[in-house]
Amino acid sequence: MKLAVLGAGAWGTALATSWAPHHEVTLWGRSATMLDAMRTSRINARYLPDCPLPDALRFDSDLDNVVADASLIVIAVPSGGLRPTLTALARRNSLPPLIWVCKGFEPGSRKLPHQLVAELLPAHTQTGVLSGPSFAQEVARGFPTALTLASHDTSLAQHLAEALSAHRLRIYAHDDVIGVEVGGALKNVMAIAAGICDGLQLGHNARAALITRGLAEMTRVGTRLGGHFETFMGLSGLGDLILTTTGDLSRNRQVGLRLARGQALDTILDELGHVAEGVTTAREVATLANELGADMPISRAVYQVLFEGLPAAEAVDALLNRGIKAEF
Repeated sequence: MKLAVLGAGAWGTALATSWAPHHEVTLWGRSATMLDAMRTSRINARYLPDCPLPDALRFDSDLDNVVADASLIVIAVPSGGLRPTLTALARRNSLPPLIWVCKGFEPGSRKLPHQLVAELLPAHTQTGVLSGPSFAQEVARGFPTALTLASHDTSLAQHLAEALSAHRLRIYAHDDVIGVEVGGALKNVMAIAAGICDGLQLGHNARAALITRGLAEMTRVGTRLGGHFETFMGLSGLGDLILTTTGDLSRNRQVGLRLARGQALDTILDELGHVAEGVTTAREVATLANELGADMPISRAVYQVLFEGLPAAEAVDALLNRGIKAEF
């Protein structure tokens, strides 16, 4: 297949690196200078400095060139960059199948990626989402990884899952686009909460409780939005949640760890140098929970720490002293 991977950040570069030995892959980014440096050095110095890029991987900053004869487009930009990317693609007369790997809601509109695709590419139905427990660095290094590819077109999901799977990258087909998207978005908020928990040295018991109750919140909102309960028990739900709440390669977990140390959010984000999707998602989820009438105490606490100045330790105390309820 001829793959056009749009987005030369960590995740786009990792996927392009993983697929390049098996497909004809071109990586697109906005910065021609950055792509030229990657082409010469065979390294993404900013996002994956320790992961050599395969010789077969191509680079091009001209979007029209990249997608002109592609058989599949993979959008790997942050959630905030999805709308302008789709707008650029909408100018073309025809497009091949398209999947996205961003995890979050559009800032301001609270739209999931599939809703933006439906809005901006209404005639394009061969679309899907690829998500699951995956650190870019490990994918780029060829570590074993399992992901979920969901599409309303089940035959497309099956075809792409088979085509994009490799020896160390296993992809499962699914039809629950909403559930997969919601799981990928909300687990980032829970990763911030887990970072706070571990940064305050509250112990393994507390982390286990947080992960479990975080999953309950994800499922509560996801099913109200139209996702399937079982999806949240799978790779894009529980699997991704476990990874990002326990693995120190998680940028969102790092945000939580640093918040627990008393660092200011602006300073944390500047020092990370990468997008931490959970920060913007926490803002959108706080409003969404009110709209849906969904009880999301962990998400609300994360929002208060991030944007209302609530000290992390006080947020934990408030969670522990809520009224006692039935578990389910």
